[in-house]
Amino acid sequence: MKKLRGLMILSGCVLALSACTNFDAHSEVKALNEAQAVGSPFTQSLAAEYRDFSNRELDDMFDYPDALHFARKGLAAAAGEVVMPEPISDWNLMPQHMEELGTARGRLVVAFDLGAREVAPQQSAVAQARFDCWIEQQEENWQEKDIIECKNAFMEAMNTLEGMIKPQGAEQFPAPVEQAAPPVAAEPMKAEDAMYLVFFDWDSAAISAAGESVLDAVAAEAKSKNLNMIKVVGHTDSSGTKPYNAKLAMKRANAVRDALTKRGIDANLLQVDGRGETELLVQTADNIREPANRRAQVSFQ
Repeated sequence: MKKLRGLMILSGCVLALSACTNFDAHSEVKALNEAQAVGSPFTQSLAAEYRDFSNRELDDMFDYPDALHFARKGLAAAAGEVVMPEPISDWNLMPQHMEELGTARGRLVVAFDLGAREVAPQQSAVAQARFDCWIEQQEENWQEKDIIECKNAFMEAMNTLEGMIKPQGAEQFPAPVEQAAPPVAAEPMKAEDAMYLVFFDWDSAAISAAGESVLDAVAAEAKSKNLNMIKVVGHTDSSGTKPYNAKLAMKRANAVRDALTKRGIDANLLQVDGRGETELLVQTADNIREPANRRAQVSFQ
Protein backbone atom coordinates (compact mmCIF):
# COMPACT_ATOMS: atom_id res chain seq x y z
CA MET A 1 0.00 0.00 0.00
CA LYS A 2 1.33 3.42 -0.87
CA LYS A 3 2.60 5.55 2.00
CA LEU A 4 1.06 8.88 2.85
CA ARG A 5 2.54 11.57 0.67
CA GLY A 6 4.72 14.18 2.43
CA LEU A 7 3.58 17.12 0.39
CA MET A 8 0.22 17.81 1.52
CA ILE A 9 -2.11 15.81 -0.28
CA LEU A 10 -3.59 12.45 0.20
CA SER A 11 -6.45 10.28 -0.74
CA GLY A 12 -7.99 8.70 2.34
CA CYS A 13 -10.63 6.64 0.60
CA VAL A 14 -9.87 2.92 0.51
CA LEU A 15 -11.87 -0.30 0.19
CA ALA A 16 -15.53 0.68 0.68
CA LEU A 17 -14.61 4.31 0.18
CA SER A 18 -12.82 3.74 -3.12
CA ALA A 19 -15.63 5.50 -4.95
CA CYS A 20 -14.71 8.64 -2.98
CA THR A 21 -11.16 8.51 -4.33
CA ASN A 22 -12.50 8.03 -7.84
CA PHE A 23 -14.79 11.04 -7.49
CA ASP A 24 -12.09 13.21 -5.88
CA ALA A 25 -9.58 12.32 -8.59
CA HIS A 26 -11.97 13.25 -11.39
CA SER A 27 -12.93 16.46 -9.59
CA GLU A 28 -9.36 17.62 -8.94
CA VAL A 29 -8.06 16.68 -12.41
CA LYS A 30 -11.01 18.58 -13.90
CA ALA A 31 -10.14 21.57 -11.73
CA LEU A 32 -6.53 21.45 -12.92
CA ASN A 33 -7.63 21.16 -16.54
CA GLU A 34 -9.67 24.34 -16.11
CA ALA A 35 -7.19 26.27 -13.96
CA GLN A 36 -5.56 29.40 -15.36
CA ALA A 37 -1.95 29.15 -14.21
CA VAL A 38 -0.30 32.19 -12.67
CA GLY A 39 3.07 32.84 -11.08
CA SER A 40 6.50 32.39 -12.61
CA PRO A 41 7.22 30.77 -15.98
CA PHE A 42 8.44 27.74 -14.01
CA THR A 43 5.28 27.28 -11.93
CA GLN A 44 3.10 27.75 -15.01
CA SER A 45 5.12 25.17 -16.96
CA LEU A 46 5.06 22.80 -13.99
CA ALA A 47 1.28 23.09 -13.75
CA ALA A 48 1.03 22.06 -17.40
CA GLU A 49 3.33 19.07 -16.83
CA TYR A 50 1.33 17.88 -13.82
CA ARG A 51 -1.89 18.37 -15.77
CA ASP A 52 -0.67 15.96 -18.46
CA PHE A 53 0.65 13.54 -15.85
CA SER A 54 -2.51 13.45 -13.73
CA ASN A 55 -4.74 13.03 -16.79
CA ARG A 56 -2.65 10.05 -17.86
CA GLU A 57 -2.84 8.50 -14.38
CA LEU A 58 -6.60 9.01 -14.37
CA ASP A 59 -7.61 8.11 -17.92
CA ASP A 60 -4.97 5.60 -19.01
CA MET A 61 -3.72 3.99 -15.79
CA PHE A 62 -6.93 4.26 -13.70
CA ASP A 63 -4.67 5.13 -10.76
CA TYR A 64 -7.06 7.38 -8.87
CA PRO A 65 -4.95 8.06 -5.73
CA ASP A 66 -1.92 9.19 -7.73
CA ALA A 67 -4.06 11.11 -10.22
CA LEU A 68 -5.49 12.98 -7.22
CA HIS A 69 -2.06 13.54 -5.67
CA PHE A 70 -0.42 14.96 -8.78
CA ALA A 71 -3.50 16.97 -9.76
CA ARG A 72 -3.28 18.73 -6.42
CA LYS A 73 0.42 19.40 -6.92
CA GLY A 74 -0.54 20.84 -10.29
CA LEU A 75 -3.20 23.05 -8.71
CA ALA A 76 -0.66 24.38 -6.22
CA ALA A 77 1.77 25.13 -9.07
CA ALA A 78 -1.03 26.77 -11.05
CA ALA A 79 -1.62 29.06 -8.07
CA GLY A 80 2.01 30.19 -8.29
CA GLU A 81 3.41 28.03 -5.47
CA VAL A 82 6.84 26.43 -5.89
CA VAL A 83 6.19 22.71 -5.52
CA MET A 84 9.19 20.49 -4.85
CA PRO A 85 9.89 17.11 -6.49
CA GLU A 86 8.67 14.11 -4.51
CA PRO A 87 10.60 13.31 -1.31
CA ILE A 88 12.25 9.89 -1.45
CA SER A 89 11.04 9.01 2.05
CA ASP A 90 7.39 9.28 1.03
CA TRP A 91 7.45 6.27 -1.28
CA ASN A 92 7.76 2.54 -0.71
CA LEU A 93 11.01 1.81 -2.55
CA MET A 94 13.57 -0.95 -2.43
CA PRO A 95 16.97 0.14 -1.05
CA GLN A 96 18.70 0.13 -4.44
CA HIS A 97 15.96 2.26 -5.91
CA MET A 98 16.08 4.69 -2.99
CA GLU A 99 19.79 5.25 -3.60
CA GLU A 100 19.37 5.76 -7.34
CA LEU A 101 16.39 8.07 -7.01
CA GLY A 102 18.03 9.95 -4.13
CA THR A 103 21.04 10.70 -6.31
CA ALA A 104 18.76 11.75 -9.17
CA ARG A 105 16.76 14.07 -6.94
CA GLY A 106 20.01 15.50 -5.63
CA ARG A 107 21.03 16.48 -9.15
CA LEU A 108 17.69 18.17 -9.68
CA VAL A 109 17.77 20.11 -6.41
CA VAL A 110 21.35 21.25 -7.05
CA ALA A 111 20.31 22.47 -10.49
CA PHE A 112 17.40 24.37 -8.95
CA ASP A 113 19.75 25.91 -6.38
CA LEU A 114 21.96 27.11 -9.26
CA GLY A 115 19.02 28.97 -10.76
CA ALA A 116 17.70 26.44 -13.28
CA ARG A 117 14.08 27.34 -12.64
CA GLU A 118 14.79 30.92 -13.65
CA VAL A 119 17.23 30.22 -16.49
CA ALA A 120 15.35 27.31 -18.05
CA PRO A 121 11.82 27.15 -16.59
CA GLN A 122 10.32 24.80 -19.18
CA GLN A 123 13.21 22.32 -19.04
CA SER A 124 13.18 22.47 -15.22
CA ALA A 125 9.47 21.67 -15.16
CA VAL A 126 9.98 18.72 -17.51
CA ALA A 127 12.81 17.38 -15.35
CA GLN A 128 10.71 17.59 -12.16
CA ALA A 129 7.62 16.02 -13.72
CA ARG A 130 9.65 13.15 -15.20
CA PHE A 131 11.32 12.56 -11.84
CA ASP A 132 7.92 12.35 -10.14
CA CYS A 133 6.74 10.01 -12.90
CA TRP A 134 9.81 7.83 -12.37
CA ILE A 135 9.40 7.55 -8.59
CA GLU A 136 5.66 6.82 -8.94
CA GLN A 137 6.30 4.05 -11.46
CA GLN A 138 9.26 2.69 -9.49
CA GLU A 139 7.14 2.24 -6.37
CA GLU A 140 4.62 0.20 -8.36
CA ASN A 141 7.61 -1.68 -9.83
CA TRP A 142 5.79 -3.80 -12.37
CA GLN A 143 5.53 -1.75 -15.55
CA GLU A 144 9.17 -1.91 -16.62
CA LYS A 145 8.53 -0.08 -19.86
CA ASP A 146 6.98 2.90 -18.06
CA ILE A 147 9.75 2.97 -15.44
CA ILE A 148 12.42 3.11 -18.14
CA GLU A 149 10.50 5.69 -20.15
CA CYS A 150 10.14 8.08 -17.19
CA LYS A 151 13.71 7.50 -16.02
CA ASN A 152 15.24 8.05 -19.46
CA ALA A 153 13.14 11.17 -20.00
CA PHE A 154 14.36 12.54 -16.66
CA MET A 155 17.99 11.77 -17.46
CA GLU A 156 17.71 13.42 -20.86
CA ALA A 157 16.07 16.49 -19.35
CA MET A 158 18.70 16.70 -16.60
CA ASN A 159 21.61 16.40 -19.03
CA THR A 160 20.18 19.26 -21.07
CA LEU A 161 19.39 21.30 -17.98
CA GLU A 162 22.82 20.91 -16.43
CA GLY A 163 24.40 21.98 -19.70
CA MET A 164 22.30 25.14 -19.65
CA ILE A 165 23.03 26.23 -16.09
CA LYS A 166 26.57 24.91 -15.46
CA PRO A 167 28.75 27.81 -14.24
CA GLN A 168 31.63 28.73 -16.55
CA GLY A 169 34.64 26.56 -15.78
CA ALA A 170 32.78 24.44 -13.26
CA GLU A 171 33.21 20.70 -13.20
CA GLN A 172 30.47 18.36 -14.32
CA PHE A 173 28.16 16.99 -11.66
CA PRO A 174 29.98 14.02 -10.13
CA ALA A 175 28.66 10.57 -10.89
CA PRO A 176 27.53 8.58 -7.84
CA VAL A 177 30.20 6.28 -6.38
CA GLU A 178 29.91 3.37 -4.03
CA GLN A 179 30.04 4.21 -0.34
CA ALA A 180 29.40 7.86 -1.12
CA ALA A 181 27.69 9.96 1.51
CA PRO A 182 23.89 9.99 1.17
CA PRO A 183 22.75 12.77 -1.16
CA VAL A 184 21.14 15.80 0.40
CA ALA A 185 18.00 15.18 -1.65
CA ALA A 186 17.30 11.89 0.12
CA GLU A 187 16.34 13.85 3.22
CA PRO A 188 12.65 14.55 3.80
CA MET A 189 11.48 17.98 2.72
CA LYS A 190 11.96 20.77 5.23
CA ALA A 191 9.03 21.39 7.53
CA GLU A 192 8.57 24.93 6.30
CA ASP A 193 8.28 23.68 2.69
CA ALA A 194 5.43 21.30 3.47
CA MET A 195 1.82 22.20 2.83
CA TYR A 196 -1.20 20.02 3.37
CA LEU A 197 -4.65 20.55 1.87
CA VAL A 198 -7.91 19.38 3.41
CA PHE A 199 -10.86 19.67 1.01
CA PHE A 200 -14.51 20.12 1.99
CA ASP A 201 -17.92 19.48 0.48
CA TRP A 202 -19.98 22.46 -0.60
CA ASP A 203 -21.31 24.58 2.28
CA SER A 204 -19.76 22.20 4.82
CA ALA A 205 -17.06 22.28 7.48
CA ALA A 206 -17.22 18.51 8.08
CA ILE A 207 -13.93 16.71 7.52
CA SER A 208 -14.21 13.81 5.07
CA ALA A 209 -12.46 10.45 5.26
CA ALA A 210 -9.85 11.77 2.83
CA GLY A 211 -9.34 14.82 5.03
CA GLU A 212 -8.93 12.63 8.11
CA SER A 213 -6.09 10.81 6.36
CA VAL A 214 -4.44 14.11 5.53
CA LEU A 215 -4.66 15.19 9.16
CA ASP A 216 -3.24 11.85 10.34
CA ALA A 217 -0.19 12.65 8.21
CA VAL A 218 -0.05 16.25 9.47
CA ALA A 219 -0.12 15.13 13.11
CA ALA A 220 2.53 12.46 12.57
CA GLU A 221 4.82 14.92 10.80
CA ALA A 222 4.25 17.68 13.38
CA LYS A 223 5.14 15.36 16.26
CA SER A 224 8.43 14.50 14.58
CA LYS A 225 9.46 18.17 14.21
CA ASN A 226 10.41 20.99 16.56
CA LEU A 227 7.85 23.51 15.34
CA ASN A 228 7.14 27.08 16.39
CA MET A 229 3.68 27.17 14.87
CA ILE A 230 1.19 25.25 12.77
CA LYS A 231 -0.87 27.58 10.62
CA VAL A 232 -4.35 26.59 9.46
CA VAL A 233 -6.09 28.81 6.91
CA GLY A 234 -9.66 28.17 5.81
CA HIS A 235 -10.95 29.01 2.33
CA THR A 236 -14.20 28.79 0.38
CA ASP A 237 -15.28 28.90 -3.23
CA SER A 238 -17.02 31.95 -4.65
CA SER A 239 -20.59 30.70 -4.21
CA GLY A 240 -22.53 32.52 -1.50
CA THR A 241 -22.01 35.96 -0.02
CA LYS A 242 -18.63 37.22 1.11
CA PRO A 243 -19.68 37.65 4.78
CA TYR A 244 -21.08 34.11 4.86
CA ASN A 245 -17.94 32.70 3.24
CA ALA A 246 -15.72 34.51 5.73
CA LYS A 247 -17.54 32.68 8.56
CA LEU A 248 -17.50 29.35 6.72
CA ALA A 249 -13.75 29.65 6.11
CA MET A 250 -13.17 30.11 9.85
CA LYS A 251 -15.41 27.13 10.62
CA ARG A 252 -13.25 24.99 8.33
CA ALA A 253 -10.04 26.24 9.92
CA ASN A 254 -11.43 25.61 13.40
CA ALA A 255 -12.58 22.11 12.41
CA VAL A 256 -9.04 21.29 11.30
CA ARG A 257 -7.62 22.81 14.49
CA ASP A 258 -9.95 20.72 16.66
CA ALA A 259 -9.12 17.56 14.71
CA LEU A 260 -5.40 18.16 15.21
CA THR A 261 -5.76 18.74 18.94
CA LYS A 262 -7.65 15.44 19.18
CA ARG A 263 -4.60 13.87 17.54
CA GLY A 264 -2.37 15.16 20.33
CA ILE A 265 -1.13 18.41 18.81
CA ASP A 266 -0.59 21.19 21.36
CA ALA A 267 -3.33 23.79 20.89
CA ASN A 268 -0.82 26.55 21.65
CA LEU A 269 1.02 25.67 18.42
CA LEU A 270 -2.06 26.14 16.27
CA GLN A 271 -2.92 29.45 14.64
CA VAL A 272 -6.14 29.66 12.62
CA ASP A 273 -7.28 32.16 10.05
CA GLY A 274 -10.03 32.39 7.45
CA ARG A 275 -9.71 34.02 4.04
CA GLY A 276 -13.21 33.34 2.73
CA GLU A 277 -13.28 33.55 -1.06
CA THR A 278 -10.43 36.07 -1.31
CA GLU A 279 -7.66 33.59 -2.23
CA LEU A 280 -9.08 31.14 -4.75
CA LEU A 281 -6.86 28.23 -5.74
CA VAL A 282 -8.73 28.01 -9.04
CA GLN A 283 -9.86 31.38 -10.36
CA THR A 284 -13.59 31.46 -11.10
CA ALA A 285 -16.35 33.98 -11.60
CA ASP A 286 -18.55 34.90 -8.65
CA ASN A 287 -21.10 32.36 -7.37
CA ILE A 288 -19.27 29.35 -8.82
CA ARG A 289 -19.07 26.08 -6.88
CA GLU A 290 -15.46 24.95 -7.31
CA PRO A 291 -14.30 21.91 -5.28
CA ALA A 292 -10.60 22.86 -5.32
CA ASN A 293 -11.35 26.19 -3.63
CA ARG A 294 -13.20 24.62 -0.69
CA ARG A 295 -10.19 23.85 1.44
CA ALA A 296 -8.07 24.43 4.53
CA GLN A 297 -4.31 24.80 4.10
CA VAL A 298 -1.97 23.58 6.84
CA SER A 299 1.65 24.69 6.95
CA PHE A 300 4.49 24.54 9.47
CA GLN A 301 6.69 27.33 10.81
